[in-house]
Amino acid sequence: MNKTVLAYLVSLFLLSGSVVLGVTVGTVPISPAVIWNPSSDAMAANILWNIRMPRVVLAGLVGAALAIAGAAFQGLLKNPLADPYTLGVSSGAAVGAVMTLFFGISIPFLGMFTLPVISMIGALITMLAVMGFARLVDRSMKMETVILTGIIFSSFLGSIISLMIALTGEELRQIIGWLLGSVSMRGWPYVQMALPFILIGSFVLWLYRRELNAMLFGEERAQHLGVEVKKSKMAILIGGSVLTGAAVAVSGTIGFVGLVVPHMTRLVWGSDHRHLLPLSFINGAALLIVCDLVARMIISPTELPIGVITAFIGAPIFALIFFRQRRGGL
Repeated sequence: MNKTVLAYLVSLFLLSGSVVLGVTVGTVPISPAVIWNPSSDAMAANILWNIRMPRVVLAGLVGAALAIAGAAFQGLLKNPLADPYTLGVSSGAAVGAVMTLFFGISIPFLGMFTLPVISMIGALITMLAVMGFARLVDRSMKMETVILTGIIFSSFLGSIISLMIALTGEELRQIIGWLLGSVSMRGWPYVQMALPFILIGSFVLWLYRRELNAMLFGEERAQHLGVEVKKSKMAILIGGSVLTGAAVAVSGTIGFVGLVVPHMTRLVWGSDHRHLLPLSFINGAALLIVCDLVARMIISPTELPIGVITAFIGAPIFALIFFRQRRGGL
């Protein structure tokens, strides 16, 4: 069997399995038969379609968005440690979202889309600021410079979020719960809020899959191959920021998905962005659905924030990638 076909089959199998587990496993076990025949158990069908299914779909969308954005950032910067979290983009999106909640901002013609739009603007401004500052410090844009710049911006933006939390009254619980990362009790409206932006952002990145492949050989070589480097970089940064902003707006800050999934997908299936991007999308969705299942079952009936689970998985892998890279293992 062709390796590429196998990659898609395995990834889709993992996603299907995670969805079935996500909707059937819980404090109230639900038979998979209810998915196909809701009339067989009305109460179980209500739980499945109104509580668990929107949660699973939202977790899948958020995981997919963060993973494909991470794959694009890693390809653009030629850096396996790049992702929306380590580059500070998630923090920028979080500042935009917290400001919206803190000040009660609502733009009339945007309505429910005010939160994701402002979150995306925060993500894009942060991404541009990180890249600009890193280039100012080091024209060659070395890996260490970009990552450290992202950490600096994350710390600064984190202090802004802390200030807003300190000044918050009744909304304190809502903001803190949101910042820890969760897809609990969001419902279908949050899916509708995030879906258009995630589809648009993913489509933009997929359009530039060949440019990402060319840029793996360096910007000068890519230019010789006919790539409009500045235009492509800006489009990729915008696409990644749209995805990050949409994900953070509906789920809070969930770290390391954009680091772990593209890196593991690249190791197993290769670095061709024509397939790396869609495979990262599928595998990111599967991973976050499973992480959400673990978060709600590990100390049931209490739920852990999903960000705690992804950090437990991602932090050691981040350290391993960094160690191997410093030792010349990659």
